[in-house]
Order: sequence, then C-alpha cells, then structure tokens
Amino acid sequence: MYENVSDVIVIGGGPCGSFTAANLARLGADVTVFEEHAKIGVPCHCAGHLGVEGLKHLGLYPLPADVVENTFCGVIFHSPMNEEFSVRFESPVTCTVNRVLFDKHLAGMAENSGVRYCLNSRVESLIIKEDSVKGAIVRQDEKNEEYLAKIVIDAEGMPSKVLRQAGGPTLNRRMVVNGVHAEVENVRDIKSDMVEVFLGNDYAPGFYAWLIPKSDGNAKVGLAAKTGNPKKLLQRLMTKHPAASKKLSNARILQTAFHPITLGGPIPKPYSSGFLAVGDAASQVKPTTGGGVVLGMTCAKTAAEVAFESLRRNDFSTEFLSAYQRRCEGILGFDVKIMLRIRRMLNAMSDSKIDSAIDFCARHGVGNALQKVRDIDFQGKSLLRVLRNPGMLPVLFYFSYLYVSANL
Repeated sequence: MYENVSDVIVIGGGPCGSFTAANLARLGADVTVFEEHAKIGVPCHCAGHLGVEGLKHLGLYPLPADVVENTFCGVIFHSPMNEEFSVRFESPVTCTVNRVLFDKHLAGMAENSGVRYCLNSRVESLIIKEDSVKGAIVRQDEKNEEYLAKIVIDAEGMPSKVLRQAGGPTLNRRMVVNGVHAEVENVRDIKSDMVEVFLGNDYAPGFYAWLIPKSDGNAKVGLAAKTGNPKKLLQRLMTKHPAASKKLSNARILQTAFHPITLGGPIPKPYSSGFLAVGDAASQVKPTTGGGVVLGMTCAKTAAEVAFESLRRNDFSTEFLSAYQRRCEGILGFDVKIMLRIRRMLNAMSDSKIDSAIDFCARHGVGNALQKVRDIDFQGKSLLRVLRNPGMLPVLFYFSYLYVSANL
C-alpha cells in the first residue's frame, strides 16, 4: 500500500492552512500539512492586528493570554496635512497578536485534532493526472517525494506557485501593494489603547501607514505602497511625517519584514478538479485595509466543509468543488464589493481631498456614528447599519460626491 497518502493535503501552515486542516480533521478527514519553513509562524509577515468580532465568529476569542499583545478601543486617522479624526469605543474592538504564537496556537489545535505536520517540506509542484489534481511533489531532505491525496488545498500565501498549475487565475498586479512591517522601541507620546493610521502619498502612496502600540511599551509600525521603496518610505514616515515623527523619530527598529498585499478582492475561480485555494493565495483579503486573516480563515472553514462533503460523496470534480466559490461569495460578496468601491475611491483621491475628508469627518461627528460599528472585517454590512441613521445623510452625500468625482 502506498504510504504517502492522505485524504487532503494542505500546502502551508499559516493561519488559513491550519484552520482548514483543523476543521477537516474534526469532521473526520485524514489531513497532512506541508510547511516549507522549519518553524510554524516564522518568518512573520504581518502585524497581527485582528478584529475581536471576527475572531468570535470563528470561535477563537478569547485567545490565550500569551498570544495577545494588546487590545484597542479605537483608531486615530492622520491626514497628509496633519488633520486628525478619531473613533473611540467603550470596549476593545481589535487586538494585536504575536503572530508566531498565534500561528502555533492554530497549528496546535489542528494537531490535537489529528492533523500531521511536515516541516521543512516545500511543495514543488502538483501531481496532475487526467486534468485533476491528485497530490503534490514535496522537497524534503534534499530529495523529492510524491504524496497523493484526493484533494489538495493551497494555503501557501501570496504569490502562490501552484495556483496557476491548477488552472487558477493570476492576481491583478495593479491591485498589489508592497508592505514593510517593523517592530520598534523608544516610541513616544502614544495612546496605548489606540491604533494610529497615517495617510498621504508622500509616505504611503496608494495605501497607508500604521502605528500599533504593544503593552510592553514597544510598537509595531509599517506601511504599504503602490510605488516607491517601502523601506525608504518607512524611514521618511518615521522622521518627516508631522505627526508620526513626533512619536517615532527616536525609535529604534528591532526587526523588519517585507511582503506584498493583494487588494483586488477574491479571485473568481479558487477551485479546480481536486483543488481549492484559500487565504492570500485566493486573494481573500480586505481591499480597504489589506487584512486577510479573518476573511481568509472564514473561507478556510468553508473550504473544509466543501472538501469534506466531496470526500463523503467521492466527488472531486470541478463542478462539485465550485460550491466553495458560491458559498464564499454568499458570505463575503456584499462586503467585498463595498470595500472595493472604497478602495478605488481612496486610490483616486488626492492628498488635498483626503485632508478635506478627514476634516469633514471630525466636524460632522462621524466618529460618534461609527461607534456602532463593532465588526471591522465585514465592513460593508457594518457601514450599511451606520448609514441607516438619518443623521448620517450629509455624510452619505459627501462621500457619494467623493466617489463620483474620483471616478470621473
């Protein structure tokens, strides 16, 4: 009997890969995860700023105390010309996690459910027979091994090597920004329970920069940009931005990581015969903020459910697995459409319009209205609830004007 056989192979031991594997194993599937690195969670590529409501929806909150680095009751927005607008809630709406410990926590959940993890195991290519994915060729101990499975789930992140081989579409490169994330010390004048966002094309063209305090007095700072060198832009932010420089000019960078972020919304076909893609590999990322952990894990749970149904019915066809896309569209579709429209509007706005928008929000009490928003991941539905308030009519007209003028 062929020993290297599983019901499901998962490529990648990040949050989406581990959550997919854990859900499949709980349903009764035999699952193997291949992770190319020697340790789960290393290297770390993102700040780990997550919505509390999103984690609750996934059944993951509260998290273990050692995983959570800080919790936050709001956000402060800084415009290019240093206009300021803030939203504060009565209780925490977001948290930041130690991504290494968070990833290990999820992998531990999967292993406790019976999932096998193979570290230092890089998937080189898929095994495809009769136009269907049948497994993967894995590089281990300087040699290639064949592993067979009824379904392969790609959770390797961005960019995906195997997605195109499985017949999936490529990402929209015009909607990709390049990010840098840094851990810093010697930060001054910060509010420990507030995240700060810095806007402006001189510092983060096509996206934004962030400052996330940690409970130990250090902070996470980073940005992403459509153009320019992220490392140089981060240095400019820390030393030149009128608000950020007051907090970061004397800060010392402890470590940095670089990573691309896809903002184009989910790819249209994250499935083929014997194959599914989840998380960043499928561009299941918020177009507004670039956060992909909660959305990706939401789709990972759906992928596990569809994959298990296909195992039970012994049907791994493209037609059957297309249910995954339909279910994800039903869960995310409305919110992603709204977030894509917001992203296009932001991309088209000049710095002067961003200044005007921040000033408008501060003068018209938008922060008070946004206090009703508890879920930062499903932003379309959250904004819809806010805009139903008659007092938000001027705001709706104003931002409708901005959207129309940005698309003329």
